[in-house]
Amino acid sequence: MERIAVFPGSFDPVTLGHVSVIKRALSMFDKVIIGIGINSEKKSMFTLEQRISWINAIFKSEPKVIVDSYTGLTVDFCRQKNAHYILRGLRTSADFEFERGIGQINSMMANDIETVFLLTEARYTPISSSIIRDVIRNGGDVRGMVPDEVDYKSK
Repeated sequence: MERIAVFPGSFDPVTLGHVSVIKRALSMFDKVIIGIGINSEKKSMFTLEQRISWINAIFKSEPKVIVDSYTGLTVDFCRQKNAHYILRGLRTSADFEFERGIGQINSMMANDIETVFLLTEARYTPISSSIIRDVIRNGGDVRGMVPDEVDYKSK
C-alpha cells in the first residue's frame, strides 16, 4: 500500500516552516498532498491560484509532492485521495494541544487515518502565516520567512 499523507492548511502564504515540514516528510511518505483548505467564511490575503502556483514552483523538482484544494472535512479529502495519514507541523505546545484535539476528532470520524506530527525546526518556530500576513499588511519585509517563490508584493 502506498503511504500517502495529506498536509492540510490555508498556506496563506506558505512559509519556510511549511516547506521544512514537507521536505522532511518526504522520506516517510511515498506522496505528500498539500491540501489547501477552502473556508468560504474566511477571507484570504492571497488567491487560491497564487498559493497553488507558489507551492508548485517551490516543489517543481519533487514528483512526490502534489498540490490540490478542497472544501469540507480533511478526512473526507483524505479518503478521496486514498491517504491514510494527515501530516501536521507543531511549533509550540499550544499548537500541540490544538492539533491533538483535531487529530482525536479526525480519528473518531476515520479510524483508518492516522495523524502524524512533525516538530518545526527551531529557527522557524516564531513564523506563522497569520504573523506573515500582519507584517505584509504593515509594509514589512518577510524575506527569510517565506520562500523566494512567494511574491507577497502582488497581493
